[in-house]
Amino acid sequence: MTLVSRIKSNPKLKKFVLALLIPKNEHRPRFWVKVLLNPFKHKRGKGSIVRSRTRMDVFPFNEFNLGEKSIIEDFATVNNGVGNVNIGARTIVGIGNVIIGPVTIGNDVMFAQNIVVSGLNHGYEDVEISPSQQEVFCKQIIIKDSVWIGANSVITAGVTLGKHCVIGGGSVVTKDVPDFSVVVGNPAKIIKQYNHETKIWERKY
Repeated sequence: MTLVSRIKSNPKLKKFVLALLIPKNEHRPRFWVKVLLNPFKHKRGKGSIVRSRTRMDVFPFNEFNLGEKSIIEDFATVNNGVGNVNIGARTIVGIGNVIIGPVTIGNDVMFAQNIVVSGLNHGYEDVEISPSQQEVFCKQIIIKDSVWIGANSVITAGVTLGKHCVIGGGSVVTKDVPDFSVVVGNPAKIIKQYNHETKIWERKY
């Protein structure tokens, strides 16, 4: 069993370690964690860029990887506190994006502005307790290669976006999107798919 596994399996030890890593009533790592731990734990590819005004709430107990020549623009937030965040090569994470793990993003993906991708949900069923204090549930989000996501879209927990699919601006994606599809709306629905035989994007409505 690894050290991280031992810590996660022991509630008292986990609480103690989290107190060392995270300031009270906050959800970001302490400064010493960013400077002394994260650079040795997390991997950043050659030529990758994280802008100075990006909020990197990444912790050493989960993965954060950024592929070569990828960029995370200003005012974005990346959080791996509840799950790994892995971003492929030549991917653009646009201004004001929010990415909360567990999320796996492929190569050559393009995020426009103000997109939310979150693998995190809170329970709400107990009406005697605020949802903010109920159990956290996480489902992996997978964004495959060459996806384009329009501005102000939301990708919900558990969704897979297929290769070379396009998400129209302002869409809320609650279900998996097949490869080579265009979806729009809330909830997002398929409006086009690429036909490999005719080599045409065909309308689906």
